[in-house]
Amino acid sequence: MGELDGRVTVVTGASSGLGAATARLVAERGATVFGVGRDRDRLAEVFADIPHGAFTIADIADADECRGAIDEAVARFGGVDALVNVAGSHTMRRTEMLDDAEWARDMAVNLDGPFYLCRASLPHLIARGGSIVNVASIAGVEGQAYSAGYCAAKHGLVGLTRALAVEYSADRLRVNAICPGGMDTRQVRGFSAPEDADFDLILRAASPRGLMDPRQVATLIAYLIGDDAAAVHGAVYRIDNGKGAG
Repeated sequence: MGELDGRVTVVTGASSGLGAATARLVAERGATVFGVGRDRDRLAEVFADIPHGAFTIADIADADECRGAIDEAVARFGGVDALVNVAGSHTMRRTEMLDDAEWARDMAVNLDGPFYLCRASLPHLIARGGSIVNVASIAGVEGQAYSAGYCAAKHGLVGLTRALAVEYSADRLRVNAICPGGMDTRQVRGFSAPEDADFDLILRAASPRGLMDPRQVATLIAYLIGDDAAAVHGAVYRIDNGKGAG
C-alpha cells in the first residue's frame, strides 16, 4: 500500500518536466494519475510507466477544455482527490515590446487555466476531502527581468491559492502553492533572452547551487497531497535550492 494509494490525481503539464516527474512519482506512491497535456506522443511515453492512469489532450487556456478534462477524469475514475496545476509557459520579452496577444497568452496559460481547472474540480474535491497544489514560481513572489506577464500571472496564482484557502476553510479541502526556482527542464534549457538583454538581470533568478532535478520538486507536491500534510492549508512554499536565502 502506497501513501497515496488509490487517490485520483489530476496533473497538468504531464508530458514533460515537472508535470511528468510529478505524475511518475505520485504513481509510484500509489496514486491513480490522470494527465493533461498537449503532446499526445510524449504523454503516451510518460504514461507507459504508469500502471494506474490515463491522459487526455487539452489546452488549459480554454475553459471548456478544462471542464471537459475534469469531467473525463471523473467519468473514468469516479472522482478527483487531488489537482496539481503544473502546466505553464514562460517567454522572456522586453515589456515595451510585449503586445496584447502575448500578455493575454501569459495570463491564459499561467493563471486562467489553473483557475478554470480549480473551478471545475472544486465540487469533486470538496466531496472527497481533496487537495489542490498550484505550481507558481519564484516569479510569483519576486520580480524577474523581461517577465512582466509571467510574473503578474504567477503572483496572481499565489493570490488565487490564498483566496481559495480562506473561502474553503470550513470545507474538506486543502489548497496550497509551491514556488519553484530553476529546474533542469526543456523549457529552461531552451530559453531565449530578448535581443541585447542584460544577463546580469537574468541571472538574478538563478540559484548559486544550480538547477534542481524536477523530481526533487515533485516530492514536495507528493507531500502536500498526502495525509502527512493534513494541517497544511493556504501555504506558499518556496523550493529554490537556496536562491531566496540571501
